[in-house]
Amino acid sequence: MAFPPSEEQKAQNERLKKRMSGIKHKVLVMSGKGGVGKSSVSANLALEMASRGVKVGILDTDLHGPNIPKMLGVDDAKLIAYDEGIEPFAVTKNLVAVSLAMAGHDVDAPIIWRGPVKIGVIRQFLADVEWGDLDLLVIDTPPGTGDEPLTVAQMIPELDGAIVVTTPQEVAILDSRKSVNFAKQLNLPLIGIVENMSGFICPNCGTEHQLFGSGGGERAAKEMGVPFLGKIPIDPLLMNAEDSGRSYLSLPDTGPAAAALRSLVDKTAAFIGL
Repeated sequence: MAFPPSEEQKAQNERLKKRMSGIKHKVLVMSGKGGVGKSSVSANLALEMASRGVKVGILDTDLHGPNIPKMLGVDDAKLIAYDEGIEPFAVTKNLVAVSLAMAGHDVDAPIIWRGPVKIGVIRQFLADVEWGDLDLLVIDTPPGTGDEPLTVAQMIPELDGAIVVTTPQEVAILDSRKSVNFAKQLNLPLIGIVENMSGFICPNCGTEHQLFGSGGGERAAKEMGVPFLGKIPIDPLLMNAEDSGRSYLSLPDTGPAAAALRSLVDKTAAFIGL
């Protein structure tokens, strides 16, 4: 039996609508399973868009593993709450970020929450953060098709689309297909599938090694009638940049992985009309 919303919930719903109305475009980044580089894609998408002069916000809804602040180099940042709402943290001139990791929780303490609590936190991030006028909100979600991505999709029906991140292995492809079908069932436009960790190019000899195989994401995209956003090879520079909180795409001497990420940004911008 569904209960009618309380007056407090109604007021929060109105705040949510008002906050989201100031954001022109919203993109959800999903993965069927963990460890495929979804947060990496989210962070690089947000950073590159911001470097192009786009006003960007990034919302980390991976409450159990909030890694976005670390990748952005602001892992010591703290959110500030006022009577009017929560102020997002300014990463750069054009990029603001919000994550549970910025809320003062012990980084080594596990988040042991059931669904209703997680839904409440995400609702608060959407409704009570003073996002302001943004061109784009990138929403990083935890792996799977559970409470977090479902909550975002239901609370923001005007989402522009979803990016599904996978790796080439068959087990990852199986789970990515579930994410595609999740989006289709919710009538969420699919920007496409990106295949991450697709090969490794030896920096010394230039030989390409298929550590996890190659082409699985591209085949899944073709079979499911979804755009393919490209293959991102493994690059130690990318790993080092994210561990140290630097923008990978701003580094000199980057190779195929940087080109693939820039292409993904170009395709996403074209899809949403930025």
